[in-house]
Amino acid sequence: MIKYRAFIASSLDGFIARTNGSIDWLISENYKIENNDLGYSSFMKNIDCIVMGRVTFETVLSFESYPFADIPVYVLTRNRDYKFESNFPITIFHETLEDLTFELEKRLFKSAYVDGGQMIQSFIENQLLYEITITRIPVLLGSGLPLFGYLVQDQNLKHMETKTYVNGFVQSEYQFC
Repeated sequence: MIKYRAFIASSLDGFIARTNGSIDWLISENYKIENNDLGYSSFMKNIDCIVMGRVTFETVLSFESYPFADIPVYVLTRNRDYKFESNFPITIFHETLEDLTFELEKRLFKSAYVDGGQMIQSFIENQLLYEITITRIPVLLGSGLPLFGYLVQDQNLKHMETKTYVNGFVQSEYQFC
């Protein structure tokens, strides 16, 4: 059975991006830690593929270099006309999360990185997210795109670990019950 995992940063007030989608506040010089990626490389060592929504994918495409050249990426979109051609292992996926799970398990994937706020919210809403690592950045944005949204029912989590960093980041890992 595949385990869906999220690894994401948010402002202290719970936003993952500005209202316009910008993540400029995440790359501030105030937050640099020499030679420390806050556990991201370690997290990625256990990931077989990445699942993200179209908006997050288009944000990733705006980076200086494409960071996922060596790992399959599934871009989920309801827009059936959305196409993307690349030499990288990118699949545009238009089906349900249940269909996605079937596809990934058929490929014998054990662990998938779920990236992007709306995608994480969908996986939580469908009770598919296994764990989430949230790195809180010591900045208040006041508004923006929230990490979490409306839920029909409570989602209980088990705290696994919390780390603090010299730049003020606080990273907590939770498993969904």
